[in-house]
Amino acid sequence: MKSKTKKTLLIILGAVVGIVLVVILAGPSVMQALGLHPDYDGPTYSVEGKALIVTTSHSVLAPVGETEGPATGVASSELTHPYYVFLDAGMEVDIASIRGGEVPVDPTTLNYFIISDEDRRSQNDPVFQAKLMNSMKIDDVDFASYDVVFLAGGWGAAYDLAQSDVLAVKISEAYYSEKETILGSVCHGPLGFVNAKDMDGNLLIEGRTMTGVTNRQLDALNIEFTPKHPETELKKAGAIFESETAFNDFFATHVTWDYEQRFITGQNQNSGLETSHKITEILSKR
Repeated sequence: MKSKTKKTLLIILGAVVGIVLVVILAGPSVMQALGLHPDYDGPTYSVEGKALIVTTSHSVLAPVGETEGPATGVASSELTHPYYVFLDAGMEVDIASIRGGEVPVDPTTLNYFIISDEDRRSQNDPVFQAKLMNSMKIDDVDFASYDVVFLAGGWGAAYDLAQSDVLAVKISEAYYSEKETILGSVCHGPLGFVNAKDMDGNLLIEGRTMTGVTNRQLDALNIEFTPKHPETELKKAGAIFESETAFNDFFATHVTWDYEQRFITGQNQNSGLETSHKITEILSKR
């Protein structure tokens, strides 16, 4: 009897282990099927020129003023997706951050269920890693010399992109550059646009169609204490906010461009590839 019971328990244990293994192995595919990091199957373009990707320098997810909390920073795919789209299109790509130096990468965005192919590629790319560890400080970068300036997101961006007076000025300089720099962003990235001014002192993005991470997605993730929320701040700055929804906005995606095709924005971590390819499309037609 004891032998039979032991055998039954072993069979049950084996079945449970098997189910767990199946769930683990299928997990990334299930997440993608739900909408996370969708594959891009649209046209690709070859372009020349220079692209600058700007990231946060903030590394702690905590209420403003507190220094203890989970590690955060840029969402990895929101940096790697535009980086490799621009690089593979034929562009020279630089990385800058608010304070310069090592870019903090949110470790949760590199976990097994979320990591993207481009993230894995970056981990084995010594050139990318050197740029990540030694990013340029935005104060020292001539934004107007770039064909594209792209603002990556992540929780860290809520703490220092909109708060940077230097970034606001640099965005305005890029907008009025001879190159007619295209300004892109994804997720929390457009917070870096909200305080940029035009030549008359008005907010540069007023009346422009834009997107960013939705308040609904932030609520679903129970992150309430970050200082800036893209949907709220973009609307306050006069932008025409667009977004898509899903059973959970974490799995939604949307890409917008304004009437001049100068601001190309993606809703969240699922939108980086399409946003970047749209930018290369616009460049290719100039």
